[in-house]
Amino acid sequence: MVDSDGLTTVLFVTGMSGAGRTSVANVLEDDGWYVTDNVPVSVIAQVIEQVRAEGVQGQKIAMVVRAGHSSFGESVAALRDELEADGTRTGVIFVDASDEVLVRRFEQVRRRHPLQGDGTLGEGIAAERLLLADVQAAAGTVIDTSNLSSTRLRAIVESTFPNVGGSALSVAVQSFGFKYGLPIDCDLVIDVRFLPNPYWIPELRDHNGRDAAVRDYVLGQDDALDFIERYTELVGIVARGYRREGKGYMTIGVGCTGGKHRSVAMSTELARRLAATVGEDGEPAYKVQVTHRDLGRE
Repeated sequence: MVDSDGLTTVLFVTGMSGAGRTSVANVLEDDGWYVTDNVPVSVIAQVIEQVRAEGVQGQKIAMVVRAGHSSFGESVAALRDELEADGTRTGVIFVDASDEVLVRRFEQVRRRHPLQGDGTLGEGIAAERLLLADVQAAAGTVIDTSNLSSTRLRAIVESTFPNVGGSALSVAVQSFGFKYGLPIDCDLVIDVRFLPNPYWIPELRDHNGRDAAVRDYVLGQDDALDFIERYTELVGIVARGYRREGKGYMTIGVGCTGGKHRSVAMSTELARRLAATVGEDGEPAYKVQVTHRDLGRE
Protein backbone atom coordinates (compact mmCIF):
# COMPACT_ATOMS: atom_id res chain seq x y z
CA MET A 1 0.00 0.00 0.00
CA VAL A 2 2.88 2.35 0.52
CA ASP A 3 5.08 1.48 -2.45
CA SER A 4 7.02 4.45 -3.78
CA ASP A 5 5.70 4.19 -7.34
CA GLY A 6 4.19 7.64 -7.71
CA LEU A 7 0.62 6.57 -7.00
CA THR A 8 -1.59 8.26 -4.44
CA THR A 9 -2.72 6.14 -1.50
CA VAL A 10 -5.78 7.03 0.55
CA LEU A 11 -6.18 5.31 3.89
CA PHE A 12 -9.54 5.68 5.62
CA VAL A 13 -9.20 5.69 9.40
CA THR A 14 -12.55 4.92 10.96
CA GLY A 15 -14.07 2.94 13.79
CA MET A 16 -15.87 3.37 17.07
CA SER A 17 -15.87 6.73 18.80
CA GLY A 18 -13.53 6.52 21.77
CA ALA A 19 -11.60 3.58 20.33
CA GLY A 20 -8.57 5.62 19.26
CA ARG A 21 -9.04 6.98 15.74
CA THR A 22 -7.18 10.17 16.63
CA SER A 23 -4.34 8.19 18.21
CA VAL A 24 -3.92 6.18 15.00
CA ALA A 25 -4.04 9.38 12.95
CA ASN A 26 -1.32 10.92 15.12
CA VAL A 27 0.96 7.93 14.51
CA LEU A 28 0.43 8.16 10.76
CA GLU A 29 1.06 11.91 10.77
CA ASP A 30 4.29 11.42 12.73
CA ASP A 31 5.34 8.84 10.15
CA GLY A 32 4.91 11.13 7.16
CA TRP A 33 1.28 10.69 6.11
CA TYR A 34 -0.81 13.73 5.22
CA VAL A 35 -3.69 13.48 7.69
CA THR A 36 -7.09 15.15 7.67
CA ASP A 37 -9.58 14.64 10.49
CA ASN A 38 -13.37 14.46 10.46
CA VAL A 39 -13.63 14.84 6.69
CA PRO A 40 -17.13 14.38 5.25
CA VAL A 41 -17.13 11.51 2.77
CA SER A 42 -18.78 13.81 0.23
CA VAL A 43 -15.72 16.07 -0.06
CA ILE A 44 -12.93 13.49 0.08
CA ALA A 45 -12.81 13.16 -3.72
CA GLN A 46 -12.32 16.93 -3.98
CA VAL A 47 -9.38 16.76 -1.57
CA ILE A 48 -7.76 14.03 -3.67
CA GLU A 49 -8.22 16.10 -6.82
CA GLN A 50 -6.58 19.07 -5.12
CA VAL A 51 -3.57 16.93 -4.18
CA ARG A 52 -3.25 15.76 -7.78
CA ALA A 53 -3.64 19.29 -9.12
CA GLU A 54 -0.68 20.37 -7.02
CA GLY A 55 1.44 17.71 -8.67
CA VAL A 56 2.23 15.72 -5.54
CA GLN A 57 3.43 12.26 -6.50
CA GLY A 58 3.33 9.24 -4.24
CA GLN A 59 1.32 11.13 -1.64
CA LYS A 60 0.08 9.06 1.30
CA ILE A 61 -3.15 10.51 2.65
CA ALA A 62 -4.94 9.31 5.78
CA MET A 63 -8.48 10.54 6.31
CA VAL A 64 -10.30 10.14 9.59
CA VAL A 65 -13.97 9.56 8.76
CA ARG A 66 -16.80 9.09 11.22
CA ALA A 67 -20.20 7.46 10.89
CA GLY A 68 -22.96 10.04 10.73
CA HIS A 69 -25.77 8.58 8.66
CA SER A 70 -27.34 5.24 7.76
CA SER A 71 -25.67 5.08 4.34
CA PHE A 72 -22.15 5.68 5.68
CA GLY A 73 -20.90 2.20 4.78
CA GLU A 74 -22.30 2.42 1.25
CA SER A 75 -20.78 5.87 0.77
CA VAL A 76 -17.30 4.71 1.80
CA ALA A 77 -17.51 1.64 -0.45
CA ALA A 78 -18.66 3.73 -3.43
CA LEU A 79 -15.91 6.27 -2.86
CA ARG A 80 -13.24 3.57 -2.69
CA ASP A 81 -14.50 2.09 -5.96
CA GLU A 82 -14.40 5.53 -7.58
CA LEU A 83 -10.90 6.30 -6.37
CA GLU A 84 -9.46 2.91 -7.33
CA ALA A 85 -11.03 3.14 -10.80
CA ASP A 86 -9.10 6.41 -11.17
CA GLY A 87 -5.76 4.84 -10.19
CA THR A 88 -5.71 5.61 -6.46
CA ARG A 89 -4.95 2.86 -3.95
CA THR A 90 -7.25 2.75 -0.96
CA GLY A 91 -7.40 0.96 2.35
CA VAL A 92 -9.38 0.99 5.59
CA ILE A 93 -8.07 0.78 9.13
CA PHE A 94 -10.87 0.16 11.62
CA VAL A 95 -10.30 0.96 15.30
CA ASP A 96 -12.48 -0.88 17.79
CA ALA A 97 -12.81 -1.52 21.52
CA SER A 98 -15.22 -3.43 23.71
CA ASP A 99 -18.43 -1.73 24.78
CA GLU A 100 -17.28 -1.82 28.41
CA VAL A 101 -14.05 -0.02 27.57
CA LEU A 102 -15.83 2.56 25.42
CA VAL A 103 -18.30 3.31 28.22
CA ARG A 104 -15.45 3.75 30.69
CA ARG A 105 -13.54 6.06 28.35
CA PHE A 106 -16.54 8.29 27.72
CA GLU A 107 -17.31 8.45 31.42
CA GLN A 108 -13.71 9.41 32.19
CA VAL A 109 -13.77 12.38 29.82
CA ARG A 110 -17.41 13.24 30.67
CA ARG A 111 -18.43 13.52 27.04
CA ARG A 112 -21.59 12.45 25.27
CA HIS A 113 -21.40 9.88 22.51
CA PRO A 114 -21.97 11.60 19.12
CA LEU A 115 -24.89 9.24 18.34
CA GLN A 116 -26.34 9.21 21.83
CA GLY A 117 -29.01 11.83 21.25
CA ASP A 118 -31.52 11.75 24.09
CA GLY A 119 -30.79 8.12 24.85
CA THR A 120 -28.20 6.37 26.95
CA LEU A 121 -24.48 6.04 26.26
CA GLY A 122 -24.97 2.34 25.58
CA GLU A 123 -27.63 3.10 22.98
CA GLY A 124 -25.28 5.52 21.22
CA ILE A 125 -22.54 2.90 21.05
CA ALA A 126 -24.98 0.30 19.74
CA ALA A 127 -26.23 2.68 17.04
CA GLU A 128 -22.69 3.40 15.90
CA ARG A 129 -21.81 -0.30 15.73
CA LEU A 130 -24.78 -0.86 13.45
CA LEU A 131 -23.75 1.98 11.12
CA LEU A 132 -20.16 0.72 10.95
CA ALA A 133 -20.84 -3.02 10.55
CA ASP A 134 -20.29 -3.08 6.77
CA VAL A 135 -17.19 -0.87 6.95
CA GLN A 136 -15.62 -3.08 9.62
CA ALA A 137 -16.34 -6.20 7.58
CA ALA A 138 -14.57 -4.68 4.56
CA ALA A 139 -11.63 -3.21 6.49
CA GLY A 140 -8.19 -4.53 5.67
CA THR A 141 -6.96 -3.85 9.19
CA VAL A 142 -8.94 -4.00 12.43
CA ILE A 143 -7.26 -2.96 15.66
CA ASP A 144 -8.89 -3.62 19.02
CA THR A 145 -7.50 -1.05 21.46
CA SER A 146 -9.29 -2.38 24.54
CA ASN A 147 -6.07 -3.55 26.17
CA LEU A 148 -3.45 -1.72 24.12
CA SER A 149 -0.95 0.79 25.46
CA SER A 150 -0.18 3.78 23.26
CA THR A 151 3.27 2.31 22.58
CA ARG A 152 1.82 -1.02 21.45
CA LEU A 153 -0.77 0.75 19.27
CA ARG A 154 1.99 2.72 17.55
CA ALA A 155 3.97 -0.47 16.94
CA ILE A 156 0.97 -2.16 15.32
CA VAL A 157 0.19 0.80 13.07
CA GLU A 158 3.81 1.26 12.01
CA SER A 159 4.28 -2.44 11.26
CA THR A 160 1.13 -2.44 9.10
CA PHE A 161 1.69 0.92 7.40
CA PRO A 162 5.44 1.60 7.24
CA ASN A 163 6.88 5.02 7.94
CA VAL A 164 6.65 7.07 4.75
CA GLY A 165 9.63 9.15 5.79
CA GLY A 166 11.76 6.13 6.68
CA SER A 167 12.90 5.01 10.11
CA ALA A 168 15.44 7.79 10.68
CA LEU A 169 15.05 9.72 13.93
CA SER A 170 15.01 13.50 13.50
CA VAL A 171 17.81 15.06 15.54
CA ALA A 172 18.29 18.79 16.03
CA VAL A 173 21.73 19.74 17.36
CA GLN A 174 21.93 23.27 18.72
CA SER A 175 24.96 25.13 20.07
CA PHE A 176 24.36 27.79 22.71
CA GLY A 177 26.08 29.94 25.31
CA PHE A 178 25.38 29.26 28.98
CA LYS A 179 25.61 32.97 29.74
CA TYR A 180 22.50 33.49 27.62
CA GLY A 181 20.55 30.74 29.37
CA LEU A 182 19.72 27.10 28.71
CA PRO A 183 17.51 26.27 25.71
CA ILE A 184 14.09 25.29 27.00
CA ASP A 185 13.38 22.62 24.39
CA CYS A 186 16.41 20.32 24.70
CA ASP A 187 16.09 16.64 25.51
CA LEU A 188 19.84 16.33 26.16
CA VAL A 189 22.35 19.02 27.14
CA ILE A 190 26.13 18.77 26.71
CA ASP A 191 28.52 21.07 28.59
CA VAL A 192 31.78 21.42 26.66
CA ARG A 193 33.32 24.02 28.95
CA PHE A 194 35.76 21.34 30.07
CA LEU A 195 37.76 22.17 26.93
CA PRO A 196 40.21 25.10 26.77
CA ASN A 197 38.52 28.28 25.55
CA PRO A 198 39.81 29.65 22.21
CA TYR A 199 38.72 33.08 23.40
CA TRP A 200 42.01 33.32 25.30
CA ILE A 201 44.02 32.70 22.13
CA PRO A 202 44.42 36.18 20.55
CA GLU A 203 44.53 34.94 16.96
CA LEU A 204 41.35 32.84 17.50
CA ARG A 205 39.28 35.23 19.60
CA ASP A 206 37.54 36.98 16.71
CA HIS A 207 36.84 33.75 14.82
CA ASN A 208 34.15 31.17 15.61
CA GLY A 209 33.77 27.42 15.71
CA ARG A 210 32.88 27.17 12.04
CA ASP A 211 36.27 28.54 11.06
CA ALA A 212 38.91 25.90 10.37
CA ALA A 213 41.46 27.32 12.81
CA VAL A 214 39.04 27.30 15.75
CA ARG A 215 37.56 23.94 14.79
CA ASP A 216 40.97 22.32 14.57
CA TYR A 217 42.02 23.87 17.88
CA VAL A 218 38.92 22.66 19.72
CA LEU A 219 38.84 19.16 18.23
CA GLY A 220 42.57 18.82 18.75
CA GLN A 221 42.29 19.16 22.53
CA ASP A 222 42.77 16.14 24.77
CA ASP A 223 39.56 14.11 25.10
CA ALA A 224 37.56 16.22 22.60
CA LEU A 225 37.18 13.56 19.93
CA ASP A 226 36.91 10.78 22.52
CA PHE A 227 34.04 12.69 24.11
CA ILE A 228 32.27 13.11 20.75
CA GLU A 229 32.72 9.42 19.93
CA ARG A 230 31.32 8.27 23.26
CA TYR A 231 28.46 10.75 23.14
CA THR A 232 27.50 9.57 19.67
CA GLU A 233 27.19 6.09 21.13
CA LEU A 234 25.11 7.45 24.01
CA VAL A 235 22.76 9.16 21.58
CA GLY A 236 22.30 5.78 19.90
CA ILE A 237 21.17 4.21 23.18
CA VAL A 238 18.74 7.04 23.89
CA ALA A 239 17.47 6.95 20.29
CA ARG A 240 16.57 3.27 20.59
CA GLY A 241 14.52 4.05 23.66
CA TYR A 242 12.84 6.98 21.90
CA ARG A 243 11.84 4.74 19.02
CA ARG A 244 10.42 2.14 21.40
CA GLU A 245 8.36 4.86 23.05
CA GLY A 246 7.20 6.24 19.71
CA LYS A 247 9.08 9.53 19.84
CA GLY A 248 10.32 10.61 16.43
CA TYR A 249 12.64 13.47 17.28
CA MET A 250 15.42 14.53 19.65
CA THR A 251 16.95 17.92 20.43
CA ILE A 252 20.52 18.10 21.72
CA GLY A 253 21.95 21.30 23.19
CA VAL A 254 25.73 21.78 23.17
CA GLY A 255 26.84 24.64 25.40
CA CYS A 256 29.96 26.63 26.15
CA THR A 257 30.33 30.02 27.80
CA GLY A 258 29.31 32.30 24.94
CA GLY A 259 28.12 29.92 22.23
CA LYS A 260 30.80 31.07 19.77
CA HIS A 261 33.80 28.75 19.80
CA ARG A 262 33.74 25.39 21.57
CA SER A 263 30.02 24.64 21.37
CA VAL A 264 29.89 25.54 17.67
CA ALA A 265 32.84 23.31 16.77
CA MET A 266 31.68 20.41 18.94
CA SER A 267 28.02 20.54 17.85
CA THR A 268 29.06 20.62 14.19
CA GLU A 269 31.27 17.57 14.66
CA LEU A 270 28.59 15.72 16.62
CA ALA A 271 26.03 16.47 13.90
CA ARG A 272 28.45 15.26 11.23
CA ARG A 273 28.99 11.95 13.00
CA LEU A 274 25.29 11.43 13.65
CA ALA A 275 24.47 12.13 10.01
CA ALA A 276 27.00 9.49 8.98
CA THR A 277 25.53 6.84 11.30
CA VAL A 278 23.82 3.95 9.53
CA GLY A 279 20.96 1.99 11.08
CA GLU A 280 20.37 -1.77 11.08
CA ASP A 281 18.39 -1.42 7.84
CA GLY A 282 21.42 0.05 6.08
CA GLU A 283 19.75 3.46 5.87
CA PRO A 284 20.79 6.66 7.70
CA ALA A 285 19.84 6.36 11.38
CA TYR A 286 19.22 10.09 11.84
CA LYS A 287 17.93 13.10 9.95
CA VAL A 288 20.20 15.78 11.40
CA GLN A 289 19.95 19.55 11.50
CA VAL A 290 22.49 21.77 13.26
CA THR A 291 21.89 25.37 14.34
CA HIS A 292 23.89 27.87 16.39
CA ARG A 293 21.58 29.84 18.63
CA ASP A 294 23.99 32.44 20.00
CA LEU A 295 26.56 32.71 17.22
CA GLY A 296 27.06 36.40 16.41
CA ARG A 297 25.29 37.52 19.56
CA GLU A 298 28.37 38.75 21.39
